[in-house]
Amino acid sequence: MKKNLLAGLIAAVFASGASAFEAFTVKDIRVEGIQRTEAGTVFSYLPVKVGETMTDEKAGQAIKALFATGFFKDVRIEVEGDVLIVALEERPAIAQIDFVGLKEFDKDQLKKGLKDVGIAESRTFDRAMLDKAEQELKRQYLSRGKYSVAITTTVTPLERNRVAVNFTIDEGEAAKIKEINIVGAKAFREKDLLEVFQLQTPNWISWYTKNDQYSKQKLSADLESLRSYYLNRGYLEFNIESTQVSISPDKKDIYITVGLNEGERYVVSSVKLAGDLLLPEEDLRKAMQVKPGDVFSREKLNESTKAITDRLGALGYAFANVNAAPEVDKEKRQVAFTVFIDPGRRVYVRRINVLGNSKSRDQVVRQEMRQMEGAWYDADRVALSKQRIDKTNYFSEVNVETPPVPGTTDQVDVNVKVTEKSTGNISLGAGFSSSEGVILSGGISQANLFGSGKFASLQLNTGKLNRTIAFSYTDPYFTVDGISQGFDVYHRTLNPTSLSYTYQTKSTGGGIRFGYPIAEKESLSFGLGIDSTTVTVDQTLSPKRYIDFVNQFGSTNVSIPATIGWGADTKDSAIYPTRGGIQRAGLEVAVPGGSLRYYRATYQAQQYFPVSKSLTLMLNGEAGYADGYGNQALPFYKRFYAGGVGSVRGYDTASLGQRDSVNGVLSDERLGGNKRLIFNAELLFPLPGFGVDKSVRIGAFFDAGQVWDKSEKMSLSDMRASTGIAAVWTSPFGPLKFSIAQPVNSKDGDKLQRFQFQMGTTF
Repeated sequence: MKKNLLAGLIAAVFASGASAFEAFTVKDIRVEGIQRTEAGTVFSYLPVKVGETMTDEKAGQAIKALFATGFFKDVRIEVEGDVLIVALEERPAIAQIDFVGLKEFDKDQLKKGLKDVGIAESRTFDRAMLDKAEQELKRQYLSRGKYSVAITTTVTPLERNRVAVNFTIDEGEAAKIKEINIVGAKAFREKDLLEVFQLQTPNWISWYTKNDQYSKQKLSADLESLRSYYLNRGYLEFNIESTQVSISPDKKDIYITVGLNEGERYVVSSVKLAGDLLLPEEDLRKAMQVKPGDVFSREKLNESTKAITDRLGALGYAFANVNAAPEVDKEKRQVAFTVFIDPGRRVYVRRINVLGNSKSRDQVVRQEMRQMEGAWYDADRVALSKQRIDKTNYFSEVNVETPPVPGTTDQVDVNVKVTEKSTGNISLGAGFSSSEGVILSGGISQANLFGSGKFASLQLNTGKLNRTIAFSYTDPYFTVDGISQGFDVYHRTLNPTSLSYTYQTKSTGGGIRFGYPIAEKESLSFGLGIDSTTVTVDQTLSPKRYIDFVNQFGSTNVSIPATIGWGADTKDSAIYPTRGGIQRAGLEVAVPGGSLRYYRATYQAQQYFPVSKSLTLMLNGEAGYADGYGNQALPFYKRFYAGGVGSVRGYDTASLGQRDSVNGVLSDERLGGNKRLIFNAELLFPLPGFGVDKSVRIGAFFDAGQVWDKSEKMSLSDMRASTGIAAVWTSPFGPLKFSIAQPVNSKDGDKLQRFQFQMGTTF
């Protein structure tokens, strides 16, 4: 009776046919009803084999095990004489997954997400998993502000026990933030406070930023930004008391209300240092940005403790603890700080690990490391290493961690985690001027060739003025100590007839170059090349100096230019610098062995100054001087020119400087100059309406420049100037650059160029 009851319970629980039977010896096992599942898989779940005794208990175990696989929707154990029959009904397989009405997401990405919750093509269909997948889809849409989304799931049976799963989606319209209200603000205007928010009400650029769509994560970040805004301005007791997010009945508008309590504004009364200082107190106080009498600022306090931590880290104390303990006097609205310093143990680096690089070789990262294995830990060198890796521009993200080595108290590992990005670039450029019309240019480059850190590029230019095909290659670590090596080959055709010039040149050449680091951020460069230039002049219309040059040296000349240069780069970023700068000085000399003798000296200084968190001032100055030697004149096509992109925007390319005269009448032909002076100032800032998004950067610029002949006196009053607006947009299609310039002191005969744009894409 007990066995009959057990079998009955099993049958009731699993809703399958499991009749009570007496124990028997199994002579054979037969599996029925399977189509995709292997018989061996079924046998592996059975608790009995041929020759063993079968009981009701073992039958129950078999049913549980087979149901647990998820492959079957019905399992029955039957007995026919001494033969055990396992009758199965398989769950259908998912043959295909499709979406109707999908616009917001990529279909392949959604399929990948559904796979994580158990729904994927070729997998066993499970209704419970389907419900879970439907909820996940809704969650994804809610994260994009699509609160009215409706999802209908259809399961269509197919032949061979398969099903097709179809998600019909009515995405609806994304809910927009209608209002953001801040309640309780007295010290600052609500308008100023809302500027620190990433979430915004709709504006003209919302289609791109999506900042008018509510996100819980974005709101949390905005509230923290609001907290920092107050704490950095003395409001030590600031508190956000409530946050309310409501949606309109039609699910189209969202209202956000933030309630806050500003508290009182506090001033720092004193700052003390305590603990094991290691360094003289006077040196540590220089690192403190918080001083008595200052309005309290959490940002300055954190920067102060970080500066002390970094000072100790540079001495090998990787786990120094520097904490500031406040003493608040509410009556006087003052706060005193005691900075406790615990340097801990001095440690050294056991191993440097490079992680996340699937294409780039480890050596590409390691060669930029300034922290060495086996040496004392140096926080400054670790930070410098991170900066150098970031400046390679091979990685979208670089993170450096220094975890302690388990089981030790004086060792750390340096883990460099990188996220690789596309380092190839295909660029297309276009410009327009009244003289040249449309100018097209293009190029292809690979900055991390085959993951080796080497650089190669091919440049093409189809402008009427300048047609170029050039190939360059650079190995930044030709030797292990950082000597770089590269070469260039080119063919250029200069045809400035569209600018009213009466000559043409065709140059073919190449050269080899080396770079030698002389300091962490300084280097020397050396190069030697060969150039063959053919000059074509008009014996009737060309200036006399052009005709005289061809008559003296011939129409084709070979020169051997040797170059030496010095450069220093202290910019904090290769893409969006906000501080630091570059300096470059170079000298090119046509050495004996060729048919020409000349030299060209150039110097450039560029500096970035952070005016505020969002404003950066860029100043750039360039100077050049060139002449011939050995009783030779400077070749006219080696003279300096100014005007256009890269010098003085607003004026046509190479249109500044001395003009030629024919029979005492000035022509449109520019002769260039032996001397060149350029000045640029640009105030860079994010596009209004983008909040903290830096994908678009605007620059209000002022350009000035001119070239002079050797016989002319350089005078600032001769310089042409322009002002305008430039924009750089890191768009989904690649970087786009625009500029509109207006000359401010143009003279009669000046040729103007006001608009330019450039676009490119990475691969």
